[in-house]
Amino acid sequence: MQKHNKNSSVLGILPPHILIALAQNGNEHQRRTALQTLSHDQSIRTSRMAHAMLTYRNVPGHQTLASDGKLCRTVHDAHCSDHLPGDIVRQEGQHPSHDHGTNEAYDCLGWVHAFYLQAYMRNSIDNEGLPLNATVHYGTGYSNAFWNGERMLCGDGDYDLFNRFTCCLDVIGHELTHGIIECEARLAYLGQSGALNEHVADVFGCLIKQYAHHQSAEQADWLIGQGIFTERIHGEALRSMKKPGSAYDDRLLGRDPQPSTMDCYHHTMEDNGGVHINSGIPNHAFYLAATYIGGYAWERAGRIWYEALTDQRLSATTNFHMFAQHTLKHAQHLYGQESREHQAIRQAWEQVGIVRQERIFAGSSLY
Repeated sequence: MQKHNKNSSVLGILPPHILIALAQNGNEHQRRTALQTLSHDQSIRTSRMAHAMLTYRNVPGHQTLASDGKLCRTVHDAHCSDHLPGDIVRQEGQHPSHDHGTNEAYDCLGWVHAFYLQAYMRNSIDNEGLPLNATVHYGTGYSNAFWNGERMLCGDGDYDLFNRFTCCLDVIGHELTHGIIECEARLAYLGQSGALNEHVADVFGCLIKQYAHHQSAEQADWLIGQGIFTERIHGEALRSMKKPGSAYDDRLLGRDPQPSTMDCYHHTMEDNGGVHINSGIPNHAFYLAATYIGGYAWERAGRIWYEALTDQRLSATTNFHMFAQHTLKHAQHLYGQESREHQAIRQAWEQVGIVRQERIFAGSSLY
């Protein structure tokens, strides 16, 4: 198992451009809570970078591993503070709590574990049976959720524009997948490599939701974070893999900035080189590939992406064209060069402008 990459720290499911927009356009309460969340996210990044040099097996409290694939969950309650881990409110096998957030977190951890074990024979985040821990009711008016290298932390939102972050299975799946990315790859959280980090987390977050609802690629909504917004926001989710740029269009948040093709690639220094924005391009490629192939997306398209993630070949400077090559190689290895799967993935990368005329489009490796 690889050590954590010090460059892989992430700031949570809610992208900073949404919080910045709220800090600029919101009322006094909205500005204050947005700035508090932004400030807290920055401190999380600092602590994550310090934690990044540890391996999971060296983290206190993680010595007991369920090597037989058994699920081991513990949910803590921070009681609207940032003191961790908080009080234990539900452990593996216990009856449901009276608290919705506790039960949602518990159930989501179970679905994530079941998905990776049954779909890819992966035994928890580290593939060695790491117990899954979560802390709910984290912070006061905290509008985000994140994996801190040891546990899942979920805020309750701002009680105005954002609902509690435990309500979305794909959000929990996205953040726990960041833990798997840290174990398996060395994707720097910067530019195209960082956008791929977000992309892979989005892909498997979406697949976990589809798996739980037993949805085919055609039946799925391909939305990330549906249910996070309250009715006061004009939008259906944080991101759309089916149609990047269409997830929301709101007077406070602005319009979803994600592009779906390289023609609209964002060259920016903000958000670590646009990691939450440009991830829309490979996201759309995966959606196209999965729907071209058909059936349950986690079985073939997801399998190819999982193999690409775990083959130990992704580096800190892996960009879109390199990742596309990885997926094409694995599609060929698993299904053959003339297979529907290989052709679908090539066609998808072509459609978003990363593969053109049998040649991989390199673009910029960072911005």
